Amino acid sequence: MRAIVSVTNDLTTDQRVDRTCNTLVKLGYDVLLVGRKRKYSLPLLHRNYRMRRMQLLFNKGPLFYAEYNIRLFLFLLFKRKDMLVSNDLDTLPANYFFSMIHLSKSRRCLLHDCHEYFRGVPELVGRKTTTRIWKGIEDFIFPKLTCVVAVNHSVAELYHQEYGVPVTVIRNVPYRRTGTIPIDKQSLGIKPDQRVILYQGAVNVERGIEETILAMRYIRSNAILVIAGIGDRYKLLTKYPREQGVEGKVIFLGQIPFQKLHSYTPIADIGISLEKDVSLNYHYSLPNKFLDYIQAGVPVLISPFPEMKTIVDHYFIGEIIENHDPKHIAEKIDTMLMDCNRYDMYKENLRLAADELCWENEEEKLIRVIANQGTLSTPD
Repeated sequence: MRAIVSVTNDLTTDQRVDRTCNTLVKLGYDVLLVGRKRKYSLPLLHRNYRMRRMQLLFNKGPLFYAEYNIRLFLFLLFKRKDMLVSNDLDTLPANYFFSMIHLSKSRRCLLHDCHEYFRGVPELVGRKTTTRIWKGIEDFIFPKLTCVVAVNHSVAELYHQEYGVPVTVIRNVPYRRTGTIPIDKQSLGIKPDQRVILYQGAVNVERGIEETILAMRYIRSNAILVIAGIGDRYKLLTKYPREQGVEGKVIFLGQIPFQKLHSYTPIADIGISLEKDVSLNYHYSLPNKFLDYIQAGVPVLISPFPEMKTIVDHYFIGEIIENHDPKHIAEKIDTMLMDCNRYDMYKENLRLAADELCWENEEEKLIRVIANQGTLSTPD
């Protein structure tokens, strides 16, 4: 059996899609993951499935999404497949229309994975025309879908309430990590006695990164902020520490493939996920980085969003900010790092949280979804 999985990213850092592909391989599918190549894309490391990155003329905006879906539709025409997996709304049109036109009902296997509440992303806030276009696409396609999964209960409930379609929750939990050897901190220019505050993930708008950089002015602990990732704000933010007088207290690592990132995360003493409440997508998010911190045994400092807050409160594995004032963030970080008894309690509780919040447990739900969907297809 063959499965074609599609995304609009460059395949370098998407751990959720990698886990989905590996589960399909485990179930006997020959998997092809399709994305796009960008000018800064790193070479792809070996995986258990095939990959293809399309080179596109446009990199953003309406022309990019139109070109991507047209190219993907044409690509699907010439490939054998028993299952299609679309990830987020921006890959759905090509997958849906291909499945309707070129697959008979007995072979119509489309699994749609909602990584986020797409129309709630901050990039669409205030852009009424663009949001209306995406809503029109979603209103036309979503009610007709028969197999949908989502990253958390909040996103699943939003889509279920809006379209009446059953949505299965498959959380973004990582593989259980055992025996990971952390990278040497000194190789990154970090002194042995320095505590590490880590942000890993997309360096995009309203992630609280600017405020955390400013917080480094006020932190009393011997700590350094490490930022692993790139994004729309990356170039601007690399200049920010010097402008704000905290040069030497912030390190930018750039883009790191997720296979290598696992050795960076454990060097952290605190992992931050401080998104601002500017959109539904952020408010109901359960970020990859947050769950990666847990699996690496790293105490967390987070925004008071329901999905993350529920986990932090349940396991007591970190702290929750009340606002994005840099002095408040600095105070929270110092409290975590300077109260040794409290910090030891975080670390102890993280063992249980990591053991429960892992892909080995979550994968069983995805296997059931794929098995049910797979009954509609005929193996080669």
